[in-house]
Amino acid sequence: MDSAILNWTTACPDWEERIVKGRSLIPCKPLYQDVADVALKAFNALKVVDVMDSPEMGGIVRDWVTEFVAVIFGAYNTSTRRRLINEYFLLIPKKNTKSTIAAFIMLTAFILNSRRSAELIILAPTKEVAENSFNPIRDAIEADPELNEMMNISAHTKTITHIGTNAILKVVAADDKSTGGKKASWVLVDELHLFQTMSDAASMFREATGGLASRTEGCLLWLSTQSKEPPCGVFKSKLDYARDVRDGKIIDKKFLPLIYEFPQSMIDSEEYKDPENFHIPNPNYGASVDIEQLNDDYNKSKYAGEDDVKDFFAKRLNVQIGMNLRANRWAGADFWEEKERAFDLEYLIGNSECITIGFDGGGLDDLFSMYVIGRDKHYRSLWRGWSRSWLHPIAMDRRKSSKQLMEDFARKGDLVIVETIGEDVSQAGEIAKRIFDTGKMPEQGFGLDQLGMPSLLDGLLAAGIPQESMVAVPQGYKLSGYATTAERKLADGTFIPAEQGLVKWAVSNAKGKMSGNALMITKQESGKGKIDPVIAMFNAIALMSVNPEAAAQSLGVYFV
Repeated sequence: MDSAILNWTTACPDWEERIVKGRSLIPCKPLYQDVADVALKAFNALKVVDVMDSPEMGGIVRDWVTEFVAVIFGAYNTSTRRRLINEYFLLIPKKNTKSTIAAFIMLTAFILNSRRSAELIILAPTKEVAENSFNPIRDAIEADPELNEMMNISAHTKTITHIGTNAILKVVAADDKSTGGKKASWVLVDELHLFQTMSDAASMFREATGGLASRTEGCLLWLSTQSKEPPCGVFKSKLDYARDVRDGKIIDKKFLPLIYEFPQSMIDSEEYKDPENFHIPNPNYGASVDIEQLNDDYNKSKYAGEDDVKDFFAKRLNVQIGMNLRANRWAGADFWEEKERAFDLEYLIGNSECITIGFDGGGLDDLFSMYVIGRDKHYRSLWRGWSRSWLHPIAMDRRKSSKQLMEDFARKGDLVIVETIGEDVSQAGEIAKRIFDTGKMPEQGFGLDQLGMPSLLDGLLAAGIPQESMVAVPQGYKLSGYATTAERKLADGTFIPAEQGLVKWAVSNAKGKMSGNALMITKQESGKGKIDPVIAMFNAIALMSVNPEAAAQSLGVYFV
């Protein structure tokens, strides 16, 4: 084999410079140009029926498309019948003809396939997305007499059958619950971001891609736009991996990412909001991405409200949503992300001279959360915060759309998924007792909802914490003062929360609502989010706000 082929790379570490200058993001040339040329001939000849005059694909696509198609098909060694790059990831904004490109890549693979009774699958998250993939394939076949004679189309089952090889190309909607495909030679997953709300997405993908292990000519493609919610689950894990391969942090010569997004510096500086930069993540800018319509969409979204603006940035510019901040949000959310720092509970304890702990939640359908506030031992005005939450599997079953998100938080250690009732409060009690035994807590250092959780009280008592150290913190509008304290200290930098995804998510769910002259902190109307860690934080702040002294200090006990 040619040494140049052996030394290919799928990393593109200078992608930021390339994308700003409009240069190609494809990290390598086709490994076998002759194979790529055959595929491009078939791909370019396919007719795009939903474009005026039904032109051939090759006459209307830009270079990035033909480069992407070439590097996919050009990775196949016809002598060994093995594909050297067998997995691809494309993240691109809406209106860049992603669905048509996906459909025609799979149709090209179907035309060139030589395996008898092979199965090629496009896996879509919904019936609507499945239609968007199937219709261009159907139309291209019907517009070409040779292909039409070669293939049978079943619109009802969204299946194309090749008469010569008896192979099938099938578009499957995940919500049809018919995601079989253990023998698939090619698998394309469209709109990956929509799978992050499906609790069984990971097992669905294992089922669909199982046959690739025994098909060395096989190929797996992941296609998506950005999500209008913070990425999680299968989408986040694949996106994170793709970015790391692109950046050269992970060396994987069999995985090729193609990601159209703004450089982080342009996100930080908010240059992505300037319409003059809208072309950067849109390779079809001025073609399928109509400039006037794109700007009109932006202007309309600004009048519609903040949620619409964020949706525009995510879908049309591939800007990843961070805290998904909404209108009417709790004011402290504006400062949260920039004030976070990476530290753990041990660091907080070691650098604190006084510590308070708040709790909230606890129903079987809720998070049960504790939040620890530590006052710095050198600078009394400086506070740090750390949290942990617990969740029962019953809540996972009831809220399947949040399952992947909760599993992500659990992997990071911010959340513990308990198996038995009572395990949550006993674990919280152990952490609380460990902090209590440092002597750094005031005589009344545990803040609980005044309606309370009897089981929490029992759990703390069982851990050896005296009942007189527990305080019932008034809830509802009476928490408004502590919410304001948190806002002000976040804004001036004297409250530093630990970098924890679960708490950041809870903060993004918190809504500020005026009740008379007081501020009520509630969750957003969607009902999907939880704010238990935020309320636990306010309960801890309620006790720290009175400027307490550690019990060990007030009793004259010193630790050396």
